[in-house]
Amino acid sequence: MPSLFRLAMPLAFAALASLPALAEDPPRYNQVSLRAEASREVAHDLMRVTLYSEAQHKDSGQLASDITRSLNTAVERARQVAGVTVSLGSRNSYPVYDDQGRRIVAWRERAELRLESADFAALSQLSAELLGELKIGDMRFAIADATRQKGEDELLQEAVKAFGERAKLATRALGGSGYKLVSLNLNSAGITPPPFPRAAMAMKSMDREAGVPAQEIEAGSSQVSVSADGVIEVQMP
Repeated sequence: MPSLFRLAMPLAFAALASLPALAEDPPRYNQVSLRAEASREVAHDLMRVTLYSEAQHKDSGQLASDITRSLNTAVERARQVAGVTVSLGSRNSYPVYDDQGRRIVAWRERAELRLESADFAALSQLSAELLGELKIGDMRFAIADATRQKGEDELLQEAVKAFGERAKLATRALGGSGYKLVSLNLNSAGITPPPFPRAAMAMKSMDREAGVPAQEIEAGSSQVSVSADGVIEVQMP
């Protein structure tokens, strides 16, 4: 027990000795919270198309086989187009009941194929060609990760510069002689797409001699933003 007491005493004195040091930290006055933001419109450079195969059959096994065959044909065709990324989406099946809702009379299944490319013309043409096997479920445009990162890096510098200008303005408004930066947080506000409806492909009637038509593409743009939130301490003369 005495040895434990001797060990505890130095620790207690060390803790007490640190209290004055903490109390001596000068209080901060004339602090102002500021926010600045930089944003720009960035053109979409990525196209994403979701196609699907959907059918109904009394035999669930035959239905699954037909859906798989349809998807495999589409995947094989899509892989032949350079620059197109191919992936499978969701796939589900469910029973179809009779009018009384008691007996299963058939099965219905739906499976998705997702395509992505920076070559809008090639993907649009491919999607049109695949309409023989599949249907268009959705078509969207986005900003590629590398493009978004480059835009955010440039906007970060603009946001910091804008924050500095606001700090100077606030300092002058308060009659200060200068300011110190207490804290600064930089955040990406993400991507804000414009309010337009999903672009579902409306294909015209096909002229077999002219070939399969591809939809004209208007990709649009989205707003990318970076904000700078911080606190300054105004120095008074």
